[in-house]
Amino acid sequence: MLKAKFAPAQILALGERRTNQPLINRVVNATALSLMLVVVWTLTHHDLGLTRDAHLYAFQALAKLHPALHSDVYLKYASQDRFTVFSPLYAAFISAFGLNLAGALLLGLCAASFLVAAWFFARSLTSGDLSWLSVALLIVTVGSYGSYDVFHFSEDYLTARSLAEALVMIALACHFNGHRVLGLVIAAGAMAVHPLMAFPGLLLLLCSWTSIRWNFIVAVGGVFAALALSVVALTRPLPVQALAIMDPAWLEVVRERSQFLFLQFWKVHDWDLNARSFLCLAVTAWAIDEPRIRRLCIAAALVGAAGLAVTLISSFIGPVALLLQGQAWRWVWITSMVCVVLLPATAVRLWRDELCGPLCAVLLISAWTFSPISGTGAAGLTLLLWSLRTRITGPIAILLRWAAVALVVIVAGWVLANTKVYAGPTFDFRDAPLWLQRARNIFGLKLPALFIAGIFWIGIRRCRTLWVSALWCAALAALAVYMLPLAFTQAISFAASKSPEFADWRQRIPLTANVYVDDGGDSPVFVWFNLGRPNYLSVDQSAGVVFSRATALEIKRRAENLRPLMAADWRLLARNRRHVATKPGKKPESVKPLTREILIAICKDPELGFVIARQNVGFEPARHTQAGKYLNWNLYDCAQVRSAGPPA
Repeated sequence: MLKAKFAPAQILALGERRTNQPLINRVVNATALSLMLVVVWTLTHHDLGLTRDAHLYAFQALAKLHPALHSDVYLKYASQDRFTVFSPLYAAFISAFGLNLAGALLLGLCAASFLVAAWFFARSLTSGDLSWLSVALLIVTVGSYGSYDVFHFSEDYLTARSLAEALVMIALACHFNGHRVLGLVIAAGAMAVHPLMAFPGLLLLLCSWTSIRWNFIVAVGGVFAALALSVVALTRPLPVQALAIMDPAWLEVVRERSQFLFLQFWKVHDWDLNARSFLCLAVTAWAIDEPRIRRLCIAAALVGAAGLAVTLISSFIGPVALLLQGQAWRWVWITSMVCVVLLPATAVRLWRDELCGPLCAVLLISAWTFSPISGTGAAGLTLLLWSLRTRITGPIAILLRWAAVALVVIVAGWVLANTKVYAGPTFDFRDAPLWLQRARNIFGLKLPALFIAGIFWIGIRRCRTLWVSALWCAALAALAVYMLPLAFTQAISFAASKSPEFADWRQRIPLTANVYVDDGGDSPVFVWFNLGRPNYLSVDQSAGVVFSRATALEIKRRAENLRPLMAADWRLLARNRRHVATKPGKKPESVKPLTREILIAICKDPELGFVIARQNVGFEPARHTQAGKYLNWNLYDCAQVRSAGPPA
């Protein structure tokens, strides 16, 4: 039988042989590797600007500068804004730099802090050499967690999550580099930025202070406490609303709008995505015989598993408001992040095993970078092979090595077949030459970006000539200087109500009047950022229904008022069940053209102040005459419509 020639200490001391190099050589090599990561980031990431949740947090910040915006239904009752100090910070940046530049600066600061702290975190666990690959994997793998492909850590748009994740990573770096109290203080401070994201990081640090046995006891006790709370809330009404069961009216809106909060609505792909991290941590804990890493793997798995268990209770047993609002399923982001940080050390450890190591290493990396296969399946097969390696004989070991070669060939063939550089870029990379757009298209497949990073990493480690490293630094620095501004050219940006284009409408609309744009879209960004006014209703504004019963019922009421014009678009669960896919910028089929009768019907709601629409249906609307998307659109004053009475 073949014997593995690997000592676990080798992986933890990888690169120590280079410490006898002159200091200038080590500095230049580290600079080259840093610039390599910057280039990889610019080729795989792009500031998306005010899209997805980014415009919600930007709106919260603007409301700090313009208090009239607090009359918007998203902020009027109770929202996630009350749980964060991020909005005042963002508002200060907006006041100093403007909306778009403030978002780009904060996003860049958060991303850089997250990745630099990740390097120190990985270095404390493995080695300086492998930590570069850990950061590269964090950049390339995107960090998906949860369900419906909604959430990722280190996202390409600015939210309070961006800052909280960076602070948690800094806390972990401090803790594992010997500054344990400082790490705990930083993690506790991150709770004020985004408690839902910071809490699992704080739990992970607390787990590192106690034994594995106590971690299990506390985790099980916490889950049973959540179960007891749900049972008590079901049998006896509690006086505190946050500890009570959501009533049917509130729960209906929350389920329809935010189905990702309930595990029964998760799809097979979602479970595959989240289970992958737990299996990979099991492989790491088994393969690397180092107590600190094993403890970290167990703690990270416990945090994620406890979060899913609490979510399971709130989904199937008792929908306690506090448990649903806590969104414990988010704790899996810590599980996923720790798994990726330890992935290079695990892969190298597996690779050096002569029995089944190469195949296990290829499967493990493929689980995170090769989308055609099931990540859970690949990680599970890795775990199975590693558990059976003591029974592997010489002929089987040879067969497994050939299987590893075949898998590499298959993966490489898939990448080449899907690298259609002529098909156009995946990302909106404005003002970039075609070759750069094509490069981003290729790097978006993950494996090419990881391959290039790995080749460069190997080259720098073996480089002994100072001038060669210096040339690499110069070339990468020039490329980074050229690409960074392009990567931070926001795909979606707004003038934050300072543009003179819509001055005519802003003069007619009071600061607190709700405006509805009849375009069939889901986003209120035009009303918020171009007009600087509250929006009447949109899917995005319903994001906070889990935090407020009043918001949920008001969203439903306004949707009913708009029913003559369109179906309730906040019912995302019903939409998914019907498999209705609406392309961006395209009206849903349920939207009807505005008529005089419909305008009179929807304007009966006193909360609706103004309606913007293409159609001219009377009532002497204010027509927009400046060139642009809204040329010849009409602004209707609902007070005037109500005073005119019903149609003759």
